[in-house]
Amino acid sequence: MATQHKQQVKNKRPSLSVEIAGLKLKNPVMPASGTFGYGEEYAPYLDLNGLGAIVTKGLSLNPKAGNNTPRICETVSGMLNAIGLQNVGIDAFIEHKMPFLDQFNTPVIVNFFGNTQEEYGEVAARLDDVPGVGALEMNISCPNVKHGGIVFGTDAEAAHQVVSSVRKRTGKPLIVKLTPNVTNIQVMAKAVEDAGADAISLINTLTGMAVDVKTRKPRLANTIGGLSGPAIRPIAVRLVHQVVQAVNVPVIGIGGISRAIDALEFLIVGARAVQVGTANFVDPNAMQTVIDGLEEFCRNEGIADINDLIGTLEV
Repeated sequence: MATQHKQQVKNKRPSLSVEIAGLKLKNPVMPASGTFGYGEEYAPYLDLNGLGAIVTKGLSLNPKAGNNTPRICETVSGMLNAIGLQNVGIDAFIEHKMPFLDQFNTPVIVNFFGNTQEEYGEVAARLDDVPGVGALEMNISCPNVKHGGIVFGTDAEAAHQVVSSVRKRTGKPLIVKLTPNVTNIQVMAKAVEDAGADAISLINTLTGMAVDVKTRKPRLANTIGGLSGPAIRPIAVRLVHQVVQAVNVPVIGIGGISRAIDALEFLIVGARAVQVGTANFVDPNAMQTVIDGLEEFCRNEGIADINDLIGTLEV
């Protein structure tokens, strides 16, 4: 009977639909912030209606020019970047970028950040009234300039305070994005959950550096940058696994995903969705390839609903 049931499932299209903090996604695949622009840049290359969600690049209260160049370099199985969070600012996004995204039936998740607790709250408040914004993703890997350069994402008390303040300024689902550059990721995850996060996404980039051995100078003008790509995936899978064990809110997995098999690792350890980043630079259609691969895997394995696969790790 089990074999017959599996064969019947193979003959039907599996459901890839998932839900994150009340946000219903047609599939669990979305871009990682900073690798997809504001969506419009990729529209000629793939159908934005096919994605689970659209995640914008990070937005700040005022426009930012970013760091000096060079600010990207390739590494073995990865990439270092020190873009410096260049963006048009929240007001320009609402006026000029959001109308384009409104035409798609794909939820829009707006990534944002601030240099101070007040800036975080103000950006969240302005986005709270924008129709079409399905959720906010809060990047807490930014220097807190009022407190001696502490990064919100590496201090549990600071993280709790800034997330609590943002929670008061918005009624939209709030996703908090964590940095891996911490001693104990579970402590950080618990702190933001307790502060009101509806979901958690991780990991952001790992801090790295590369040197041009001929010039004996850093390959990035900023000296250090964020490492992403396939090289970081095993670390990301481990950290997502640990966070899933520590919190009750949904988790979104990020780090080195370029194929369906990569995404499946995150889903099996308990992530409810995934974000694809660096792979978008190599292949603008990478996310659709991952989505198609997930459907094929479920069909071949006789899985009618991808939710039946999430969190099935056996240890």
